[in-house]
Order: sequence, then structure tokens, then C-alpha cells
Amino acid sequence: MNRKSFIQKTLSASLLLGASQFPFEAFAAGAVTKITLLHTNDQHSRIDPFPMDGSKNQGLGGMERRAALIEQIRAVEKNVLLLDSGDIFQGTPYFNKFMGTVEIALMNKMKYDATTFGNHDFDGGIENLALRMNEAEFPFLNANYNFSNTPIRNSKPYKVMKFDSIKVGIFGIGIELSGLVPDKLFGETKYNEPIAVANKTAEILKHDEHCDIVICLSHLGYKYTEKKVSDIVLGSETKNIDIILGGHTHTFFLKPETLVNKANEQVIVNQVGWAGIMLGRIDLFFDYRKRKQINKNIPLKIG
Repeated sequence: MNRKSFIQKTLSASLLLGASQFPFEAFAAGAVTKITLLHTNDQHSRIDPFPMDGSKNQGLGGMERRAALIEQIRAVEKNVLLLDSGDIFQGTPYFNKFMGTVEIALMNKMKYDATTFGNHDFDGGIENLALRMNEAEFPFLNANYNFSNTPIRNSKPYKVMKFDSIKVGIFGIGIELSGLVPDKLFGETKYNEPIAVANKTAEILKHDEHCDIVICLSHLGYKYTEKKVSDIVLGSETKNIDIILGGHTHTFFLKPETLVNKANEQVIVNQVGWAGIMLGRIDLFFDYRKRKQINKNIPLKIG
């Protein structure tokens, strides 16, 4: 199946799935708002597709292909939200030579709406990261890092976006940098325990900002055998978060997973591997009462 046919079939299938809760009459009357959530993580400076060298990833990925796929989806979907979960930098000579400028320029071209910090985004040093953030036309979101005594001035804990009458709250949570990144690279960045911060931020978004859905961009990692905060722990030990888009562990999900949070409500968790091989997609539907339905789509392979 070629890419165009695959996209058309995926879009049609998602629409029919969404209609299972809301009647077709509601779609015809425009009473249902659909938001198409696209996301990436752990891009690691993979500008070009993997070389045709016999490796398992040969020919996959590439930012030009991703941009084309995103544009095709935007051509048929009214409300598209494009997010990233960190580790934009490090992994190819592009970063070694240009220190992240190319990655940010291409993400600007693709019109990303927000990202969060991954540990490798500090690999060029915090001064370099501050410069790259100034070049970005999208915010770097993080609620549990304190950058007060660093060159970073424009990080925000969260962002609120509106699609028709639906408000979407997006915030970021980062992994502990000490022991993972050399101290001199992240400077005086202070790490705060993520569970308490996530709970507080999600509550602000849900109850103060009146968001209809709350999305966490996490770079904690999917899960660990040792006792360590992960997306599984985050989803289970918090309230008011609807979707966790993860990174760090390079986990390829066949489709998003569902957890139950502290309020006995469902939380969707997803991650799409690394290197831009996949583009994650989740379709969100809201009826006129703002009741929501979340369709857990299979990630789109690039290449």
C-alpha cells in the first residue's frame, strides 16, 4: 500500500471509530470537534533517512518525509496538534557540526506546537541550548526544572491551545539530569520531584485554566525494573492527566497503552521509538457537551 492510500484509509478508519460514541448526525451538524494529535520523541538529529546498509532501520525516517506526511494529514484534518517529547539533539554529524540549528529550523518548518527537554538536549551545553531555544518558533515546556540561575529565560511550564471551543493543556516533565548528563553541561539547573509537580500542574490546567484535555510531554522513560520514576509511575500516581507522550527509553509501541490513575480514570501512554522512524497519531473527539473519546491509532511508519 502506498503512503497516500495508507493515510486515506487511516483517516477514514479513525473517523468511523470516533463515530462509535457520537452519532453521524452530530458530525454532519458540526457538533463534534476532532483534534488530530501527532507526536515524535528522541529524534536524535536524524535529518536524513537511515542509509541503505543492510541494517534493520535502512531507508526509514528522514525529516523531509516526515514533513510531507504531516502536510498530507493537515490537508485533510482541520485541527492538528504537533508535539515532541525531547532529545531533539545528538546522534549524527549534523549536531556535531551545527549544534542543533538544523534540527530547530526543520521543526520550525514543520510547525511544531511544543516540545520538552530531553537529557541529550543539554549535550552542547546550557548556553548552546539557550541559543537554540531562541531560534525556535515553538516553546520548550518543562514544569520540574528550575532554570533561575542559568542562561535559559524562555522555558514555560505549560501551554494552553484552543481548537474551536476545546481547550488543550500541554506541560512538560523532565528526567533527573545529575548522573545522566555531566554537571557542567546543565549548569545550575535544579531538578524537582516530578510526581508532585505533575499533579500540581495538571490540576492548574484542568481546574484553573479549564482545559478539556491535559497532555504531558514526558522524558522520564516508559518503565524500569528498578525503583525509578517512569511514565507508568507518573500515570498511575497522578490525577487530571489524560495523555502522556513519552521519550528517553526509545520504546516502540504498537499502539498507545491505557493506565488507570489515582482518580480511577484512564490515562493514555504512548511513545514512538526514536530517530523519527515513526510518527505517533492519536485522534481526539469531543461532542457538544465536551465529552471526549480518544482513538489509539497505530503509529505511522516513515519510509
